[in-house]
This record gives sequence, structure tokens and C-alpha cells, in this order.
Amino acid sequence: MHHSTHKFRAALLLTASACLAVFAAARAHADTGHVVLAEASLEQVIGNIRTWLVGLLAVLATTFLTIGGVQYLIAGGDPGGVEKAKTALKSAAIGYALAVLAPALVTILQHIVGAD
Repeated sequence: MHHSTHKFRAALLLTASACLAVFAAARAHADTGHVVLAEASLEQVIGNIRTWLVGLLAVLATTFLTIGGVQYLIAGGDPGGVEKAKTALKSAAIGYALAVLAPALVTILQHIVGAD
């Protein structure tokens, strides 16, 4: 594969990760209401946990995506460097999958504790 193709793919990955970081930050801070724990209902607390969990997982996954993109760019075709980049990109994919599944997991928790 040509060196310019590697640079193009890395630039594309970095651009995508920057867009995802902006989206994740906007998603994580979409709930602007501040809730005091002592006055919050259990449903509000679980909703806040869901929001923070999704935001945190998305930010971590975006960080791994950025690291993977930079490692891929720096590798320049070196098999060891490319493998490190692939590992970081796989971690990012796992992080995004967990971010997508987090609301379902929190909903299951909500049903377990009886805060329907």
C-alpha cells in the first residue's frame, strides 16, 4: 500500500475521531439540569448515571480511536506499529459497543432495583 494512502486513511480516522469527540461531548452534556442527590428521585439518579456512563464510554472510545489513528499514521507500514494501531482501534470499537449497550444495562438495573 502506498505511503500517501496510509496518510489519507490516518487523516480520515483522525477527522472521524474529532467529529465523534464533539458528538460525545454534546451527548454527555445534553442534560443541563443539575440535580441534587438528596432531592432526586431514584429515576433521576439512574437517568444521570446513564447519561454519564454513555458520555464517559464514548469519550474513552474516541480517545482510543484517536490513539489508534495516530499509531497507524506513525507506523508507516511497520507491522508491529500497525498491530498496535489495530489493537487500539479494536478497543475503540468495544468502547462504542459498550456505550450503545449502556442504556440497556442501566434500564436492567432500574428494573432490578424496582425504579420502573
